[in-house]
Amino acid sequence: MFHELVAPIVAIGLLIGGLIGQGFEMRNIRKSITRDEDLGSPKIFTDKRNYKWYVMIGGGLILWYVTGGWPQ
Repeated sequence: MFHELVAPIVAIGLLIGGLIGQGFEMRNIRKSITRDEDLGSPKIFTDKRNYKWYVMIGGGLILWYVTGGWPQ
């Protein structure tokens, strides 16, 4: 029973950790922008500093899907 709960908990942890980390990274990216016209630019989302968080979020979602979510 315990081993069936580990993978979904890890998946949720990856997802939440990735979302929180990406939020802090977005704040840092916005603080580093000096021109106002770049502040609302879609380039903020494609900044290379965000890729690690996207991988973490995607890994959590894939792990959740592969394990089938919470055991019944």
